Amino acid sequence: MFQSVLIVCHANVCRSPVAEMLFRAHAARMTATHARHGIEFSSAGLVVQEGRTIDSTMSRLLMERDVDSSGHAARQLDRAMARAVDLILVPERKHIAAIEEMEPVTRGKVHLLGKWEDAEVADPYGRHETAYRESFGLIERLVQGWLNKIW
Repeated sequence: MFQSVLIVCHANVCRSPVAEMLFRAHAARMTATHARHGIEFSSAGLVVQEGRTIDSTMSRLLMERDVDSSGHAARQLDRAMARAVDLILVPERKHIAAIEEMEPVTRGKVHLLGKWEDAEVADPYGRHETAYRESFGLIERLVQGWLNKIW
């Protein structure tokens, strides 16, 4: 059973915080209907400007789901953080290699967010809102898929 899940992307301002917040929101609903101890969800990035807020478009998309992202501050992934969690999820395959290279003991616990669909989540940063909506919708579906596996 997983106690802690870390979602990691490039800068921790788009995909990973959205996944973290959607995991929390959907897990809270599941906890309300199923008596089960919660899982701790968090996020970080590989190349981060510490403290940066979530991308404004992703924040707005989360608000459409009644999920508040105002407390998010980007965090840099470090070796201790990677070792401390039970499961690390990433949007792209290249992130798996980067994390395993940084901290080899993570091999086996770093997986693609889209593992069950063999899908990667493209980075929408700086693109048109359509790209954000596509990434957001895919992240939400993949989060629900993981929750069905780990809950």
